[in-house]
Amino acid sequence: MNLKNYTSEVPASKSMGLITEMLVEIGASNINMQYKDKVCVGITFLIFDSKVNQTIPFHLKVRSEECFNILWKQIKKPIEGTRERLIEQANRTSWKILSDWVQIQCSMIMLGQAEPLQMFLPFVYDVKNDETFYDKVVNGKAQLMLTTG
Repeated sequence: MNLKNYTSEVPASKSMGLITEMLVEIGASNINMQYKDKVCVGITFLIFDSKVNQTIPFHLKVRSEECFNILWKQIKKPIEGTRERLIEQANRTSWKILSDWVQIQCSMIMLGQAEPLQMFLPFVYDVKNDETFYDKVVNGKAQLMLTTG
């Protein structure tokens, strides 16, 4: 399997902590975790952007269920407890992948190669409507500036 971190033993909580540390390094504040059924499913944070003179909310999600579905397809003969172990593995894998990705984005920002808004634009968060910019584009509520021809 070519899925990154699919055998990760790093606890999801450690990946969440690393994400938080990196976000703090780039100036994030008000970092909050969202939970569903006692499992963390996302992180919301604020970053002040001096170029637009605005504090911008961002929301990052993990989709452990989708990761589980991919991992489950690889199981040829499940035994008792396989499903539960795979649910835990999918959670670890999802958070580790997000942690690696955030680390790269934050490294680009810290090295002056990009601004936070550039790196996290799809995740700009409309708190009132519980939607990211990406969600709005996909749902037809926002348009990309594309040229044709």
